[in-house]
Amino acid sequence: MEHNDSPMAPPQIDRLVARSGDLKGELVAFAQGPRYARRLEARLDDAADRLGHLDEATAVETIDHFALQYRLAGGSTVVEQFVAQRRPPLPDDERAMLLGWRDVVEGIFEVQHVDRSAATLHNLLDDLVYRVHSNMGWRALKKLRKGMFTAVRIVPLHPDTDAWLITGNLATYPRGYGAELAQAAVQTLTAHPQLLRRNPELLRKGWEMQAETRADFIELFGTDLLILTPGEAQDRMREYHRHRQEKILADLDDKAAAKARREGPSLDELSALPEDLRDADTVGVICDETEGFCYYADFGRLDALFADPALARDRASLTQLREYLNDDSVSPMVIRRLVQRHPDNADAVFRALLRKPAFTWEQDGEELLRRRKKSHYDHEPLPGITPVGTRLAELLRSQRRRTR
Repeated sequence: MEHNDSPMAPPQIDRLVARSGDLKGELVAFAQGPRYARRLEARLDDAADRLGHLDEATAVETIDHFALQYRLAGGSTVVEQFVAQRRPPLPDDERAMLLGWRDVVEGIFEVQHVDRSAATLHNLLDDLVYRVHSNMGWRALKKLRKGMFTAVRIVPLHPDTDAWLITGNLATYPRGYGAELAQAAVQTLTAHPQLLRRNPELLRKGWEMQAETRADFIELFGTDLLILTPGEAQDRMREYHRHRQEKILADLDDKAAAKARREGPSLDELSALPEDLRDADTVGVICDETEGFCYYADFGRLDALFADPALARDRASLTQLREYLNDDSVSPMVIRRLVQRHPDNADAVFRALLRKPAFTWEQDGEELLRRRKKSHYDHEPLPGITPVGTRLAELLRSQRRRTR
């Protein structure tokens, strides 16, 4: 998938690219000024703590992120404050250009083409193609060659163009690193599925795949929620993925099916539980319509609590419910599921937990979830399955062949 041709004429693009270098320098100086020194220093210290040191590339990326994306106490960004306070005020097109830089794309790109003004880069993460310029000119792009890979941050040059601009450090990798970078791309997509929003086609595919997997789960088990021991959960997931593979392979010819068996992930890989669940008493396996596959440790204890609120005398059960409620990694969906399974007992459980005799789930439940799990309400839902583009899938298959 590729963006449409830019509506802005090349001479105007060239002018904005040239001007962007001076303005980026002003912005970085503004971000490093005394007004933001304490907050920027804290960001640099955090980066150094993660790596054990702070190299130049990491420092550049940290400052760039701080200038363009970091939210200050009032909710604005440094670049927004720079544009508002700059004297003399910027012309409208330069103002629009800088404010557009808040829309950062961090990607792992395969180089498709390079000329003296720009590079055409295919992002393995969102499966989109970007024509990318540099405000440092040809010398910043000349180290790129077709077939190489680069990890880089890019921003829109201007809202009225389809041109993009390098911002921060440009890391390059030979073409032989494709398989390893594909693994890094999958890890990034898994951690940040919001990247799908840039590609509506991938987003649509993700929802379709999730609906199919859920339908197969219900077909096999008669429900979309199982409460099992870790060993049972592993066995059921293996059974499920075998069921899925058989359905998929049945639609392929013999040659394609043999290739899929050879190059696809094994049943052991697909059915492995996260390590932190293996010592749990029970595991809740939920194949949710919106959130896809979810696993929750000791879900059985909470289900028993909602089935019999008298168990609230067991402080361990209430403590676990409190942990579920306060843990931002636990979706509101899980609490709703417990209530849906035992609607007549929800009020008694939450009254015991919160020590609020007047609490009712019908009146107060959703407000409780919004207060305790605010981050889950800040964005539109995304499919729990993250599809990958054709090129990334090819690189992943090559990695599996090399591994085997």
